[in-house]
Amino acid sequence: MRNWVLKSTVLFLVLLIVSCSGLQTKRPTQSTSVPIVKQSEAILLTGAENTKSYLHLLKGKNVGIITNPSGLLTASNATNDTLPNGKIISVRYFYKRDAQGNLQQYSQSIVDFLLESHIAVQKIYAPEHGFRGTADAGELIKDGKDTQTGLPIISLYGNNKKPKPEQLEGLDIMVFDLQDVGARFYTYISSLHYIMEACAENNIPLLVLDRPNPNGSIVDGPVLEKEHTSFVGMHPIPVLHGMTIGEYAQMINGEKWLKDGKQCELTVIPCLNYKRDMEFSLPVRPSPNLPNDQSINLYASLCFFEGTNVSVGRGTDLQFQIYGSPFLKNMRYEFTPEPNFGAKEPPHKGLKCFGEDLSKIEKVNRLELKWLLKAYANTEDKATFFNDFFTKLAGTQTLRQQIEAGDSEEAIRDSWKNGLEAFKKMRQPYLLY
Repeated sequence: MRNWVLKSTVLFLVLLIVSCSGLQTKRPTQSTSVPIVKQSEAILLTGAENTKSYLHLLKGKNVGIITNPSGLLTASNATNDTLPNGKIISVRYFYKRDAQGNLQQYSQSIVDFLLESHIAVQKIYAPEHGFRGTADAGELIKDGKDTQTGLPIISLYGNNKKPKPEQLEGLDIMVFDLQDVGARFYTYISSLHYIMEACAENNIPLLVLDRPNPNGSIVDGPVLEKEHTSFVGMHPIPVLHGMTIGEYAQMINGEKWLKDGKQCELTVIPCLNYKRDMEFSLPVRPSPNLPNDQSINLYASLCFFEGTNVSVGRGTDLQFQIYGSPFLKNMRYEFTPEPNFGAKEPPHKGLKCFGEDLSKIEKVNRLELKWLLKAYANTEDKATFFNDFFTKLAGTQTLRQQIEAGDSEEAIRDSWKNGLEAFKKMRQPYLLY
């Protein structure tokens, strides 16, 4: 009997070991990260991917971050391989195994990356369109909690554009990571202003993770006049400023544009291997109505229509790649705006609009006025063409007056020259690339 019990016990232990061994060799799940290192001295890395330059600045600190879906990493330079000239030659890319065990490259949210790097992220601050980037332009976004991380989310839009002291309580440092598109009325640079102001007033250092400007080679348009300052234009700059958001932060600080001339404790983490005139395609849409490179390139030129009765394609799949209205009936292209992602109530909803399709044209390399002038020339009622928002977008009353007076595009452009030259001189000390 004793021998039977001994044999049974041994058999049970053998089966248990085999069973546990089988569990240990189970195929990795989808969430398994597999670092793969590639070598090159010409890899473009965003500030967020330049992890070697900032992770040590966040260790052991309570961190707040303002970001959205554009705050992505596809790689990290957290290796020590460099050439004598300092260029990184080893970059760690993010891969994971799918259910079948195949490796797939993926992008990672800056918030998830910081948490996985054992950084104590405490709060997320959301700009226009929200942390997950799904809200319409101008839509009220409420505070809440991120369902994926459990972190509190504080909206920085509507009546709470600048975080209050109690909303910053307990933070040692703030991180800013948003993808800008280089236009004055794209409100992420306005959110940057208010974050810098709040950090300056509450003695919180600010770390800006720089990103390429997809319109970085263009400096053009009328310079904003102080009396027309608003959330879609806070500083005396042209419509297209040709700066990265890190450079822009340095200019806000250096020109003392913050309230009472305050300056915040600012650190900019630069992009690596970036040149201002290089092509840069965004991996995700920076906001709901900029779905692709074409819309981003045309955004500044077509956004003037938001101050008129002309639609820029909100409520279609060609946002900022078409324009039209029910009042341009002698134009041939037709579309009908309907509610969709990013446009719950698009202008001219359900109405047939007539205009022009620009989705296949060559990339523009300046602020184009020809479509605005063409629409004004063809509208049925010029008295209802403009609305009050146009002057806020233009940053001056002069542009509307010039169009109504019938000035040519070249005459209008000539009137910008002095302002543009002065701006280029002003921004020079703040350029990084």
